[in-house]
Amino acid sequence: MTVLVRGKVREVHDVGNDRLVIVTSDRISAYDVVLPTLIPGKGQALTGLAAHWFGTTTSVVANHLISVREPDLPAQWQGPTFAGRTMLVRKLEMLPVECVVRGYLAGSGWRDYQETGSVCGYALAPDLRLADALPEPIFTPATKASEGHDENIGRSEVADLLGPDVAAEIERISLALYRLAASACLDVGIILADTKFEIGRDANGHLVLGDEAVTPDSSRFWPVDGYEPGANPPSFDKQFVRDWLDASGWDHHPPAPSLPPEIVSGTSARYREAYHRITGRTLESWIEETR
Repeated sequence: MTVLVRGKVREVHDVGNDRLVIVTSDRISAYDVVLPTLIPGKGQALTGLAAHWFGTTTSVVANHLISVREPDLPAQWQGPTFAGRTMLVRKLEMLPVECVVRGYLAGSGWRDYQETGSVCGYALAPDLRLADALPEPIFTPATKASEGHDENIGRSEVADLLGPDVAAEIERISLALYRLAASACLDVGIILADTKFEIGRDANGHLVLGDEAVTPDSSRFWPVDGYEPGANPPSFDKQFVRDWLDASGWDHHPPAPSLPPEIVSGTSARYREAYHRITGRTLESWIEETR
């Protein structure tokens, strides 16, 4: 067993036979800094949502998930510590591009639009507001930064990196995944404002969805109730924590401050509600299903 990646939230272990174990912790990061406070249930909600989307998007693209059930995991990752937060997956050669899709104008897309009137090469109407719906979802890829922030890039740059055929295919896959997930989320009162996918190649060279998919850590989830363009809507993602950090006066450099109990409980509740709304199950039932 080899630790391949020890990230801000996840640990990835090589367990041989072209398989990996991914363990998602309750850590939370903001502005590329890991906070000192854990969010109970966060790792299990992320894993449960990823497994849900992996199971419902196979008509669009294959994915790397093998199993989330404890009996299928290597012995080291069995037991209550790992229940509901651990995936056995196929090893992929990941593409060096974040496949971001935006259906609404927010985050770095909003900042780019304010500066240039466009997002990743897409020229947009001149009178859009923060959180406005875009006429159509757009593919706005980004680089993968080992340190610091990912940087938005244009589709032509993706074609230069991967070749035009692969670039066109990952754009098609990403837009199809977004449309499927956004429609399903809207059915349960959630706006999927934007999300990112990671795609890699399997041992046969086929494009495969990896990492996580449509979780609060990789997406902006807004409740339909209370949504109004012109301001950042309330959310089921990390924006609740970012808003508190901004109000605290923290300068976004380590060390980050500890989160107060009400922010911890509020954040945990948002992750749980996102899981419950999307899957129709409680987080406790998900954990039990994996045993």
